[in-house]
Amino acid sequence: MKHRLGKDSVVVLTGASGGIGRTAAVAFARRGAAIALLARGEKGLDGAVADVEAAGGRALPIGVDMADRDRVEQAAQKAEDELGPIDVWVNVAFSSVLAPFWEIEPEEFERTTDVTYLGYVNGTRAALKRMMPRDRGVIVQCGSAMAYRGIPLQSAYCGAKHALKGFHESLRTELMHEGSGVKVTMVQMPAVNTPQFDWVLSRLAKRPQPVPPIYQPEIAANALLYAAEHPARREYWVGASSVGTILGNRVAAGLLDRYLARTGFASQHTDEDARPGRPANLWEPADDTSDHGGHGRFDERAHRTSPQLWAGQHKYLVGAATAGAAAGAAVGAARLLRR
Repeated sequence: MKHRLGKDSVVVLTGASGGIGRTAAVAFARRGAAIALLARGEKGLDGAVADVEAAGGRALPIGVDMADRDRVEQAAQKAEDELGPIDVWVNVAFSSVLAPFWEIEPEEFERTTDVTYLGYVNGTRAALKRMMPRDRGVIVQCGSAMAYRGIPLQSAYCGAKHALKGFHESLRTELMHEGSGVKVTMVQMPAVNTPQFDWVLSRLAKRPQPVPPIYQPEIAANALLYAAEHPARREYWVGASSVGTILGNRVAAGLLDRYLARTGFASQHTDEDARPGRPANLWEPADDTSDHGGHGRFDERAHRTSPQLWAGQHKYLVGAATAGAAAGAAVGAARLLRR
């Protein structure tokens, strides 16, 4: 199944004010689609509207906290009332806490789960309520390699992404059992250069960074667009690092535990001291008064292409790409064993 989105398509994007969601809004807008932009930050939403319109799309900004299921339902209805029947719903919104588990307060862990996992559940429920009676539509879940492999300092986020993967698999089988024309797919992302590392709640002594290699958000955005237009596959893996992480965890999970215990803390720190008074978007949006855009501060280090994603989008190369990644994971595991 594949279909190209166009000027008659209606798309809902959550987390649309910054990062991957913001960049994805531009990718969908280039198809000419009408896009409901769901997010909390006022300035970020204003910037997203300008980006969508500049790219040739139509924008409907809707301020909403994805953890509030009643508000999400209202947002979905507003999108249909003003733009028309929803063709594609893309869940991207998330928050997190960067800290060892024992330094995360219970309410902070719950809030991360409410946004990063239940926010996707709320969005999916609102989308299905409208798509299932029409027997058509696509729901795309923006996942992470951390849906397969937990890393230190991100227990709340990793737990939410693991939960999302299980939810996605259950829902997919239920829709298949019903013979539904509604399709769901999931895109597992690598480390991406987004503003999140300057606005998630962090208790680290140094400024945080994603675990390298880092990819530009346009790669993630194009992957979400491709998945929306080719939703028959159960999931997509973006970036060689995601493939290596997922396959490596299958063959050497215990070894990765020990490796990450040694390297996983330092790899998420820069040499810069943490800034006092830095914003944290766990409870309030960090882009209410200033627009952070789609990119973070790692442009000079971020990859602009992903040969693995290109191979994954060309089915005749999928087998070769997967076999090569599996071999690489095995070699990497062997090297770690010798350390």
